[in-house]
Amino acid sequence: MNLKEISLLSGVVSVLLLTGCASTTSYLSSSGPSTSKVNEVNETNSAVQIVDVDDKVARRLLNSNKQAQFSEAFTEKISSNYTVGAGDALEVSIWEAPPATLFGSGLSDIKSGGATSKVSTLPEQIIQSNGMVNIPFAGQVSAAGKTLHEIESEIIKRLHGKANQPQVLVRLTRNTSANVTIVGEVGASVRMPLSPRGEKLLDALAASGGVRQPVNKMTMQVTRGDVVRSMPLERVILDPKQNIVLQPGDVITAMYQPLSFTVLGATGKNEEQNFEAQGISLAQALARAGGLQDARADAQGVFIFRFEDPDAVEWKSKPNMTPDGKVPVIYRVDLKNPATFFVAQGFPIRNKDVLYVSNAPAAEMQKFLNILTSAIFTVTAPMSSGLIK
Repeated sequence: MNLKEISLLSGVVSVLLLTGCASTTSYLSSSGPSTSKVNEVNETNSAVQIVDVDDKVARRLLNSNKQAQFSEAFTEKISSNYTVGAGDALEVSIWEAPPATLFGSGLSDIKSGGATSKVSTLPEQIIQSNGMVNIPFAGQVSAAGKTLHEIESEIIKRLHGKANQPQVLVRLTRNTSANVTIVGEVGASVRMPLSPRGEKLLDALAASGGVRQPVNKMTMQVTRGDVVRSMPLERVILDPKQNIVLQPGDVITAMYQPLSFTVLGATGKNEEQNFEAQGISLAQALARAGGLQDARADAQGVFIFRFEDPDAVEWKSKPNMTPDGKVPVIYRVDLKNPATFFVAQGFPIRNKDVLYVSNAPAAEMQKFLNILTSAIFTVTAPMSSGLIK
């Protein structure tokens, strides 16, 4: 290479070095911000909070994310006093000892010493909206909210002195007041009547034909009055305590909620990843993303972008909230610290999280050197071939 070629090459290299930083920055922008750029967010945008992930933060998030279990929220037991309500249908049978004087036209039931007791079965009685049923010679008898035995005793009391040693049997023939409703991603939405044996949550699910989606992606919601609780179906199946006894008026909703997080940056694959209703940890999320790329990733530049509940983290200063009451948070993870791998097993990933891994500074420099080498080769190739003299 002669002096002219060396001078030309030196000029090209000088221009590349002067413009290299700008060119490299433009080239790397498609990979996302560097670790230093993310760390500067607090200085450029005070609304965004940066939180270093440690054991204390992970435990606090787990506690804030923990929903009350069905066994804790719904503590009612099976009632031994099964009561009836408005709309239920009752069958009332009345016996009289011989000689039958009031219901003497009834059917023969028991023969004893030549005497015949009589039983009269009344037409089906519907409990009215005011809770009453009408019994001949007994009048309006209060039934709603009472057990069958209590109704029997009341009718006997009303017939005392009118019928000859009356005995009464009341039977529930149609239950319309003690039901639960099952809706959502089930075989068929149904209203299931309850019985004195005490049907449970999975009984109702079976009565509706089961769920239509994979069990590990289903969430069960139970509404009882003003109390609403949700749990993954898989956890209800694995823990018998969560298979709670149902109460009249309960509404059970089987919900298919596809949860996902997005992976970007220097990982094995950049894509949206679905996860199960019971949730996953940061360690599991990194594994599903194919881990960090050794040649590119900055192990100190792992970030989780999330809109967080304001009570989930202890803030050093009052956070700025979005219109819907959330706080934009960047959780910063240092995977060069071995202890972080224990924390990552307990740090919960949530729906719509963005998991981002930045490029290492050395990787950015390598990219720049590759550009520089390519440019020099482009200039020297014509020289070597004699095209430039």
